Amino acid sequence: MASWRGFLAGLWLLAFLAAPAQGAPAVLKLATTTSTQFTGLLDWLHPHFEKRHNVRIHTIAVGTGKALRLGRNGDVDVVLVHAPGAEKKFVAAGHGVCRRSVMYNDFVIVGPAADRAKILGIGDTSAALRRIGAGGAVWVSRGDDSGTHKKEAALWRGAGIDPGGAWYRSLGQGMGETLKAADEMRAYTLSDRSSFLFFAARGKVDLKVLVEGGRELLNPYGVIAVNPERHPHVRYELAMKYVQFLVSPEGQRLIDSFRLKGKKLFHPSTAPARPGN
Repeated sequence: MASWRGFLAGLWLLAFLAAPAQGAPAVLKLATTTSTQFTGLLDWLHPHFEKRHNVRIHTIAVGTGKALRLGRNGDVDVVLVHAPGAEKKFVAAGHGVCRRSVMYNDFVIVGPAADRAKILGIGDTSAALRRIGAGGAVWVSRGDDSGTHKKEAALWRGAGIDPGGAWYRSLGQGMGETLKAADEMRAYTLSDRSSFLFFAARGKVDLKVLVEGGRELLNPYGVIAVNPERHPHVRYELAMKYVQFLVSPEGQRLIDSFRLKGKKLFHPSTAPARPGN
């Protein structure tokens, strides 16, 4: 009897070793903007979702334009970006489904304390941009099709200016490199507030917020699941669980409680949108 039990135990062990690992976490591919990644927001949010659903989130942090292209190509399962116009076109073209508003912060115009263009405190963003363009002060643009770059282009159009020439430097770089370049050149640039606070808090840049608070500077973020009809291989059910998590009371509460050195960087979409926050 003992030998028979030993034989069965051996068979069970062999079957266990030969079988694929059970309970291995699934992988959800997320394309998002750099501001959600390097500020630490995703490190704050994702463990709650990953533990509950036995999933590992693979995050690709890029500009909004590239994030949407990754979704369009079916290279990711879900996108979290901040360019409402581009997001709506993405959904209307059939690339994504179930776009939901998640959170917001705002954009700010930052520059050197010397403020050559004298824009500090101007409440009119268009007037501030016209001063910069007319005064020959240097402006640094991301120039990378990111959500920030899209917003900047819209602001220049609103000001009636087609920027170009020696005073306008388009880098094709992310927010961090653009802020560092503006700091080195003593130039002006547009930044989402969370990215600026992140780099300023770490002493990476010595720039000041000069223009803020206009409603046109609001910066909403949306989450979109990639359309499984276009890309049957995507993890649509898992992507939808992620979407629901972000907009759930728990997800919104976590976003609201996230801080960087005591400063709130993002406001949940359930809170009334207020410029200058």
